[in-house]
Amino acid sequence: MRTPSAALMPLAEALAGLRSLAAPVAPRTVPLVEAQGGIAATTIHASRAIPPQRTALRDGFTVEAAAIGGASPYAPVMLPRVPDWVEAGDAMPLGTDAVLPAEGLEGRDAVAEIGAGEGTRAPGDDWSEGDILVAAGERITPRHGLALAAADVRDVAIRAPRIRLIATGAPEPDALSPMLAALIAASGATAETVAVPDAPEPIAKAITAEGTDAIFVLGGTGFGRSDRSAEGLAEAGRVLAHGLALRPGETAGFGEAGGRPVLLLPGRPDAALAAFLALGRPLIAALAGAAERTPRTGTLRRKITSTVGLAEIVYLRRYGSEIEPLGGADLPLRRLIEADGAVLVLPEREGYPAGSEVEVVPL
Repeated sequence: MRTPSAALMPLAEALAGLRSLAAPVAPRTVPLVEAQGGIAATTIHASRAIPPQRTALRDGFTVEAAAIGGASPYAPVMLPRVPDWVEAGDAMPLGTDAVLPAEGLEGRDAVAEIGAGEGTRAPGDDWSEGDILVAAGERITPRHGLALAAADVRDVAIRAPRIRLIATGAPEPDALSPMLAALIAASGATAETVAVPDAPEPIAKAITAEGTDAIFVLGGTGFGRSDRSAEGLAEAGRVLAHGLALRPGETAGFGEAGGRPVLLLPGRPDAALAAFLALGRPLIAALAGAAERTPRTGTLRRKITSTVGLAEIVYLRRYGSEIEPLGGADLPLRRLIEADGAVLVLPEREGYPAGSEVEVVPL
């Protein structure tokens, strides 16, 4: 375990060490309705063209457009018979390629012309056979759900890591753990929250309990008399780092127990959130086999200053394409809850001047 005077582990080294403990969890197949938010374990392709044949996009009469070319109220075109009526979504009869609105027909007379394909969807217009509906490593969104349902996919293989969130120091879950549980779920994992006293034995017991893929220990990571999380991890397994060059979040740490990664998160909200963004979310992504997100950027409204040698999380709020820095360490809760993203300032930088384009870590 680290002592207060020990050197802080660089964030990049800590992240590499934590990721080395994580392998993608085994996939499990779930009904499509339960797959929302999970990470796709395999790439799913359209097994056939969708739609398989021309279909109607609106209600109306099915016609061959060329047969009523030039039709108008002043020059009606008489059809051999009254055309078939279709509802939106119906398959088009053979020999027809357009849907004439109801007002375009009077008896057997077409009184309006229409272009070929108008009011219809061509075969394969949604997807061709073999098109990717969702790629391995993508988080399955409601939009993916729509595509998969349209392709008659009923079951999906996902990776959804199981995270045990241990809230220390209180008989009941604290005020911070619900937010972290929600962030864990938003990252594609499931969270089980347990509350334990801030003592090594109950912390170790909660860490070693089966049924999870990784453990997050919240609180008790400092060096006060009641901070016992690192001792609990040492009793359950191995402490690989305690004290990181991350601000806020210097007292964070990590290790392993029973072959599972364990992340120690500080109990102060700004520091807990910083450690989660810098380490917890990448750990979940490694366990889920998730693809890297496309970076989002924004333009700083004012400068960010930082201390060289420490990676620093600075919270921010977006205003369109611009971002307003709110602060980092010791940020009051009333300001922290305004944040909708963060900027990670690398340890070799002193910050960013106003007007800089920076990468934004979304919350």
